[in-house]
Amino acid sequence: MRSDRLLSIMLLLQTHGQLPANTLAERLEVSVRTVMRDVEALSAAGVPVYTVRGPHGGIALLPGFRTDVTGLTADESRALFVLLSDRAYADLGLGRAIGSALRKVMAALPAPHRPDADLASRRILIDPVRWRGGPSRPATDDLGVLQRAVFTDRRLRLRYRHGDDGRVRSYTADPYGLVHKAGVWYLVADHRGEPRLFRADRVLSAGVLDEPVRRRDGLELSEVWDVLRRRIDDIPAPVPVTVAVRREILGRFLRVHQADLAGPHVPAAALPEEAGERATVELRFRSLGAAQALLAFGADAEVLAPDELRRALARRAAEAAARYADGT
Repeated sequence: MRSDRLLSIMLLLQTHGQLPANTLAERLEVSVRTVMRDVEALSAAGVPVYTVRGPHGGIALLPGFRTDVTGLTADESRALFVLLSDRAYADLGLGRAIGSALRKVMAALPAPHRPDADLASRRILIDPVRWRGGPSRPATDDLGVLQRAVFTDRRLRLRYRHGDDGRVRSYTADPYGLVHKAGVWYLVADHRGEPRLFRADRVLSAGVLDEPVRRRDGLELSEVWDVLRRRIDDIPAPVPVTVAVRREILGRFLRVHQADLAGPHVPAAALPEEAGERATVELRFRSLGAAQALLAFGADAEVLAPDELRRALARRAAEAAARYADGT
């Protein structure tokens, strides 16, 4: 709507000062001609907006024309800009609205608080979408150290225990920021120029160095996080598995294997009687070895495909039966 666009122009000018017409047009996704018509409409409505001609010209508001929100502390202003990930807003249908909302809030903040609020929006990201399983863990005592390095743009020295082999290694990291993912804090950083993800609860010790960060130019936290997230979420060549699950345990089965579901599934209570006593569930796993976890459900969950997995489960079941056959 035009009224929203007029307000956005005022807020952009309040926040950034003089801006070229083509910059405003790009931000608002309209033509330069439309921007100039909107500026004329603002001027006719009494808004002290004016244009400056020449190569260094643009559009600006008279000094002093701005609205402040009084009473906000620096920490309160920063808290307003600790954001959910773009993916979460998109899932809620609010992807376009968040940019407009942030412009309005930023323009209304007291001028001294704007730099810290802007920094928080680029250094802290909350991503509530679950990984492929795994319980949440409490934050490490060193989280404050990680946060200090993030906000002061300093390098970090870490002693870190890896989850796959338990080995402890030391790293000099160049942080982009922190991400809160499904109850766990992660440090997103470069190590020797390559993006790395460090779980905060596996940091054994952390120290902020006097050296400034050496991040790759032109990259923000959200971009590096998206690359690292995809390495985990986008399974290369997933193994599709079809399982027939008894209706009585379907709810528990879906909760356990929620991260492995290949698509939406109908709750057990909503299945028609003619569907039979078993429901067909489509899953995907990283490997056949990972899919063997289905054996935990015994005969309540029968793998229908692939045949290779059926044979592997049969071998494991036979081995277990033989182990317990003599009763010792």
